[in-house]
Amino acid sequence: MAIKHVEEYRDPRIAQKILDDIVKSSTRPIRLMEVCGTHTVSIFRSGIRTILPGNITLLSGPGCPVCVTAQREIDSFIELAKSDDVILVTFGDLMRVPGTVSSLQKERSEGHDIRMVYSAMDALQIAEKNPNKKVVFLGVGFETTAPTIALTLLTAQTKNIGYYFVYSAHKLVPPALTALIENNEVNVDGFILPGHVSIIIGARGYMDFFNRYSIPCVVAGFEPADILQAILELVRQVETNRPVLENSYRRAVTFEGNLKAQKVMADVFEIRDTSWRGIGIIPMSGIKIREEFAAFDAEKVFDFRIPESEDPKGCACGQILCGVKIPPECALYQKACTPENPVGPCMVSSEGTCAAYYRYHRV
Repeated sequence: MAIKHVEEYRDPRIAQKILDDIVKSSTRPIRLMEVCGTHTVSIFRSGIRTILPGNITLLSGPGCPVCVTAQREIDSFIELAKSDDVILVTFGDLMRVPGTVSSLQKERSEGHDIRMVYSAMDALQIAEKNPNKKVVFLGVGFETTAPTIALTLLTAQTKNIGYYFVYSAHKLVPPALTALIENNEVNVDGFILPGHVSIIIGARGYMDFFNRYSIPCVVAGFEPADILQAILELVRQVETNRPVLENSYRRAVTFEGNLKAQKVMADVFEIRDTSWRGIGIIPMSGIKIREEFAAFDAEKVFDFRIPESEDPKGCACGQILCGVKIPPECALYQKACTPENPVGPCMVSSEGTCAAYYRYHRV
């Protein structure tokens, strides 16, 4: 079905037609995973889980950047915030994520200078206005946010802003797909691939993964018809046993991706192994600041000790991020862990699976 205008992606009649095709095409149990927090929220908000036939299960994967940030990284952020000469700058979702002994929100309430921004360039502007402080921006996210943060480092170097620093905790999506496939506990028949990340890396960014594992994959947009169309394409691939890497979000995603953004990332960052909450170390799945920009690397410039990090006791965030459990299967969900009093990051972030379940899918 050809959809030409944005409003059509929200048209209930078009959505119903795609849903009818899904029902006609699916004959077996199928488990699909969306690997994007924005997809998770859109799926819940539009009620897609409730209208699919019972043989199709949607699982939420590790697509929430705050949620997959390792506990040790959260504790590192908190330790940095305690420095008297530091202004710590972050995106809002990180504020309430519990560390082992504290949180950024708690440290701010105790007088430490922690500020929330909506873009990396806002952080650089804070540095330019506070030359007597050390401004540290917490670089959290996937390939979507990394280019803008890389650009701030290029700008800081050009302007010689020697009091601006970045702590890079960025993660890359394709290696996480490999980790999921190779996890014996994870049972997935196909992936709904993230739209925003794909705008940067293009469909080509998944080619190595697809060529190695030949599992159905579809890049999807975020409107209801986008997601239903991706599900239909995955169902057809599974039913015919003909896996394909499809791009169903062609109005925004190309095969090559954003080459300028990729270059900026490559100029500033290099790939490294890194730890994901609930998954552990994934080889070549993180990015660190290159040696040429070491003077702006908070990990290298600041001398701080991180206490022994521990994930919250009883929290099933790790298993939820892998699609092994759903939030109601966590003993803390809706009891000790609520949006007002979150225990784990999956309940904190606006893109967290537990937060989405709590808001849209409570029974």
